[in-house]
Amino acid sequence: MPIRPETPADTQAIFALTERAFAGHPHSSGTEPHIVSALRTAGALTLSLVAEIDGTVVGHVAISPVTISDGTADWYGLGPISVGPAFQGRGLGSDLVRAGLARLAALGAAGCVVLGDPGYYTRFGFQAQPGLVYPGPPAEYFMALAFGASHPEGRVAYHAAFA
Repeated sequence: MPIRPETPADTQAIFALTERAFAGHPHSSGTEPHIVSALRTAGALTLSLVAEIDGTVVGHVAISPVTISDGTADWYGLGPISVGPAFQGRGLGSDLVRAGLARLAALGAAGCVVLGDPGYYTRFGFQAQPGLVYPGPPAEYFMALAFGASHPEGRVAYHAAFA
């Protein structure tokens, strides 16, 4: 299944897909499609990749910059990640995560953080990192993956679009 960078023609499909993917999810506030749109409008989508089948967008991953209070640069946040309900459970989300992380590392990123289920994200190398915090959710749900020797310590803030 091809995974490629989004194009301007994908914008509406990504919004609708993200809306469907998060509808009724217990940990969703319903803002995910708006977050992706706000990141795009702000020029803060470092990576926006889509998966398609027969010309239809069925998956999407967004990656955007984060700030760390210790001043460490070149760290990013993974998500939102959306897979159409009919395609969930087939490994498409994993393919999108792997493709996003590989492209992010190729861009020279120092690392990536994610807020999500440890049972899912640890398979990609994400781990809770002592000293790297995101206030609010339980600490085990906030994880990091360093692409090199950089292991920052401090408070992480996502782009304002997440507010």
